[in-house]
Amino acid sequence: MVAPLPAAALTPVTALRVHPADSVATCLSDGAAGERVHVEGQAIALIGAIPRGHKFALAPIARGAAVIKYGFPIGVATTDIAAGAHVHSHNLATALSSDDSYNYDAPATTASPTPELGERRFAGYRRADGRVGTRNEIWILPTVGCVGNLAARAARIAGERHAGRIDGVHAFKHPFGCSQLGDDLGHTRALLAALAQHPNAGGVLIVGLGCESNQIDALLETIPAERRASIRTLSAQAVEDDLEAALTLIDELAELAATTIRSDVPLSALTLGVKCGGSDGLSGLTANPLVGRMADAVANAGGKVILTEIPEIFGAEQMLMDRAVSYDVFDRTADLVRDFKQYFIRHGEPVSENPSPGNIAGGITTLEEKSLGAVQKGGQVPLVDVRPYGGEATLPGLTLLEAPGNDAVSSTALTAAGATMILFTTGRGTPLGFPAPTLKIASNSVLAQRKAGWIDYDAGQVLTDGFDAASDALLDLIVATASGAATRAEANEERDIAIWKSGVTL
Repeated sequence: MVAPLPAAALTPVTALRVHPADSVATCLSDGAAGERVHVEGQAIALIGAIPRGHKFALAPIARGAAVIKYGFPIGVATTDIAAGAHVHSHNLATALSSDDSYNYDAPATTASPTPELGERRFAGYRRADGRVGTRNEIWILPTVGCVGNLAARAARIAGERHAGRIDGVHAFKHPFGCSQLGDDLGHTRALLAALAQHPNAGGVLIVGLGCESNQIDALLETIPAERRASIRTLSAQAVEDDLEAALTLIDELAELAATTIRSDVPLSALTLGVKCGGSDGLSGLTANPLVGRMADAVANAGGKVILTEIPEIFGAEQMLMDRAVSYDVFDRTADLVRDFKQYFIRHGEPVSENPSPGNIAGGITTLEEKSLGAVQKGGQVPLVDVRPYGGEATLPGLTLLEAPGNDAVSSTALTAAGATMILFTTGRGTPLGFPAPTLKIASNSVLAQRKAGWIDYDAGQVLTDGFDAASDALLDLIVATASGAATRAEANEERDIAIWKSGVTL
């Protein structure tokens, strides 16, 4: 388990070692050549300039030796590294392989030892099946890309028509649904069917063309009958005026949705999706562990937390497996990770084909380092279930969801799995938004200040105010957002989906 950073405010420093066993520290501000940096009472002269978020050696590291961060190896030194020298892609390489041997020791504990944050409640929308939404919107889901613009026009007109009565009308365009085969078509169908059942949608209009592979009837067969009451369908080829027909059905759905109002519900009613994108060297020190505390708070209250981005847990997967509540959950986690590694290998790609150029520029060197920082978003919540792409999280605790690391694809998958809010950490920034309200949490204050129009919360405050104060403030923001306060992405009308394309196109 990664050792947590101090809960209280840190003494102002320019560099930080995360774990006592670490052989590197991370610069919290740009370091100049020759500058003496104090780390836990040790003064080290920097050899060369080192950017914020990047690592330097705390002591000499021999060629071939493991480099340690978070208390775990993040790769091996490719040359001798002097104390104070920059440690990055020029002298550190991944040690990750396709090895898929894992061990199961014992079930995790049933509660996470997170500090008491006090009882929180929010104003949510109770649905007939007992689930609770954080929004009451009408969603328009095209079965195929051909009718995406029709859906968008209908959403624009209906949104103005019903403004103030419901929380919005949104169309989610995509380019798929035709010329797809087998599992690839299955992915599209499963994802759309899951979105059609989302508790944030007070009503759903499924719009088809009529001749596509992804037929409406086949899609509806995958949705339980008891969840179809707030779903309407339209085949555009079957009507003379498709726009007017769509608007008539949306009006009907809006009338139904408007009868549901917010009511007081406990934090256990929340389903939280956790995600990172555009990470930097501070993401694993500030934003991700802070989100981990939110995961602990929601899960300890009886709520659900969903973690995905399977390729971005490579190198840290055993840490998650150690929290599996049963051998069955452990076994399914191992199978999911193995399958994803084989997915890379089948396409001739190394399993370590990460981090991205932006991650590297931000100070992340290897996939092991990225993964060890990324899994902290799941806090210390017991791992209770593993779900396929398009599947729904149904159990309190942490669910691992099949999906790739791509921001748009994985965040859409989190929403489809039932996340009624997404916590999205970032060190580089992104304007993207998704069907579920998405809070953007900056790993550093520079980003939060420079891109205030994108960022909802500055986790850089952790380094000055401590985790306890930051946790209280972020949980308050989560409650306010669940109760209706708009995220930056919502205010910017950033609401999109992306579907995992994994097969051939006819």
